[in-house]
Amino acid sequence: MIAASLAPWFNRHGIHYGWVMVALTFLTAVCASAATSLPSILLLPMMQEFGWARADVSGAMGLMLILFAVTVPFAGALMLRHGLSRIVVAAAIMTAIALFGTTQVTARWQLWITLGLLLGTAAGLVALVLSATVANRWFAQRRGLAMGILTAAFAAGQLSFMPAAAWLATNHGWRMAVWPAIIGAGVCAVLYILLARDWPADVGLPPYGEEQIQPPVLGSAENVINLSFSALRDASLTRVFWVLAGSFFICGLSTTGVVNQHFVPFCADNGVTAVVAASFLALMGVFNFAGTICSGWLSDRFDNRILLAWYYGLRGLSLMWLPFSNFDVVSLSLFAIFFGLDFVATVPPTVKLAAQHFGPVKAPIVFGWAFASHQLGGAVSAYASGVSRDAWATYLPAYLAIGFACLLAAMAVFAVRDIRQATLRAAE
Repeated sequence: MIAASLAPWFNRHGIHYGWVMVALTFLTAVCASAATSLPSILLLPMMQEFGWARADVSGAMGLMLILFAVTVPFAGALMLRHGLSRIVVAAAIMTAIALFGTTQVTARWQLWITLGLLLGTAAGLVALVLSATVANRWFAQRRGLAMGILTAAFAAGQLSFMPAAAWLATNHGWRMAVWPAIIGAGVCAVLYILLARDWPADVGLPPYGEEQIQPPVLGSAENVINLSFSALRDASLTRVFWVLAGSFFICGLSTTGVVNQHFVPFCADNGVTAVVAASFLALMGVFNFAGTICSGWLSDRFDNRILLAWYYGLRGLSLMWLPFSNFDVVSLSLFAIFFGLDFVATVPPTVKLAAQHFGPVKAPIVFGWAFASHQLGGAVSAYASGVSRDAWATYLPAYLAIGFACLLAAMAVFAVRDIRQATLRAAE
């Protein structure tokens, strides 16, 4: 096996193979993010070609995010049962089929199957649960850093693919815009088959930061699914779960739904071309990458409720300000930088609060359900923003309502306690 041969070589050069797994998963997350962001590039040209309403296309976006949310809580069970490589390959194949199928659609129901059903399911399989699984299995130390890097990868997908997709859609037709993401999915599948392994023990190594090789944890999919529902049942009896799930719903409402899917059309309403708007999305990705890693560092050192209050409050104000800006280079640059720093900065404090209140075993499962809530929020926002735009011929009501919801989330987070550790590990 290639991985079994490479791991000792990397180890002799002072590089734990866990960092190779981080690199592979980072690339996978980048491509998954690019695929789920593509509908924002496709929305306007598909409307023009087929004569569809904005709600017709945004409805498929909403279904995509709903399937994303439904799949996420069980992705960990599937990875435990079938292995990381098989799940990544299955997701890559579904992504390629979904995107290629989108280029062949002639009816709205076909779009709901390709972009909605297939792409949504594929995205849920390789969402943050894959990142959390790699970080938890391969790292005893530096786990926070690994998780921060992998979380930031979803922002990097915009930076890597969106400008190129917008340029292809503008100059060569929207059907060509999907091919970079299709090729990226294929590359990820091949690399994961060749280089990825489920557990450090599979390449004869302990997790990073430990000295003893840990045997792989075995279990059936049924046991893990039962555990997932059991954790949900217990967590749902606590206030903290509903605050985290509710605030994360608003997080999805204000990012995945309205910005990822409708920022480019909103800019088009104000005379900004798709290529230029996608470039500002890419700029968001640059600052999103930095903001997420910094947020992980801050979450180990400060009250996570205060961090979340700042993140949601400032995000809400920025969304409420955007419709009243001039949509010139300065305004859009300021929004891209400001919003980019905040885009997924909520993830590390939310994960931290979940760990504090539910413990190391249940916390990842509880976070999976909270992340499902996040995607449901994105689905509601993706669909409702399109309906709102059709009804009032402007995105202003959607942006104001979602911005106000962020302000409510900023206040709600103080309903839970922040239980910080007395001491911090130097390695973390």
